[in-house]
Amino acid sequence: MTVLISVAELQQRLAAGARTVLLDVRWVLGDPHGRGHYLAGHIPGAVFVDLGTELAGHGDPRDGRHPLPAEADFQVSVRRWGINAGDTVVAYDDAGATAAARAWWLLGHAGIDHVHLLDGGLAAWRAAHLALAQGEEQAEPGDAVVHFGARATVDTDGAANWPGILLDARAGERYRGETEPVDPRAGHIPGAVSAPTAENLAADATFLPAAELRARFAALGVAGGGEVAVYCGSGVTAAHQIAALEIAGFTAALYPGSWSAWSNRPERPVATGAGGDRVEP
Repeated sequence: MTVLISVAELQQRLAAGARTVLLDVRWVLGDPHGRGHYLAGHIPGAVFVDLGTELAGHGDPRDGRHPLPAEADFQVSVRRWGINAGDTVVAYDDAGATAAARAWWLLGHAGIDHVHLLDGGLAAWRAAHLALAQGEEQAEPGDAVVHFGARATVDTDGAANWPGILLDARAGERYRGETEPVDPRAGHIPGAVSAPTAENLAADATFLPAAELRARFAALGVAGGGEVAVYCGSGVTAAHQIAALEIAGFTAALYPGSWSAWSNRPERPVATGAGGDRVEP
């Protein structure tokens, strides 16, 4: 299944009346006003998706800041968004798909097959001088049935003993332990390789071409047939990394708890520095 859809392709679908569910996943760490941004202007027909309440669960901090939602809760959300069996779904945001990818990954994990990310997101839509809608939009409730398990995940023990390449999708300074704005400890999982999510994107916030992404990941040690897992701060932008890997022709598992879960477990060691050369208990 193709990960991306362009603005032109989406326009063609909408103009032809092809059944398309649009999800606006406006979320950026530190900005709690995603719904307000949506209300001020969104792609016509899009429903707002609340990342904090619909794309994540809540519980013990040891499970991370954005653990996966319960399957039953996610089915309620999916139906609220108006998704029926067989529908094509397009998710977007205004942050290079770094939040929309969480919806893309979760829907795929839940067995929803036809899900795309709008390449370039809302910025690309605006750049094409296309109309925006204001206010809240409600979808006719859908009937899709979800079953988690279609995408691979690893837990904290699995991340600690991962036999292949473990990619850290956070910014390099967080990986190296130079700063940590939100989680209890700074650094990274010992043995993880730094692969900042921002480097998946071109200057216009579209994904790099598949060949360039393939070369990027190959340089990080990712090879065809090799086992790859990804984590980030709380499991959100790691989904973006998995999307980029899929565009490049690779598959990867997600560590949903990510650094927020790992760093909340004092028994887990922490590495700092560019190469993980210093490990602290």
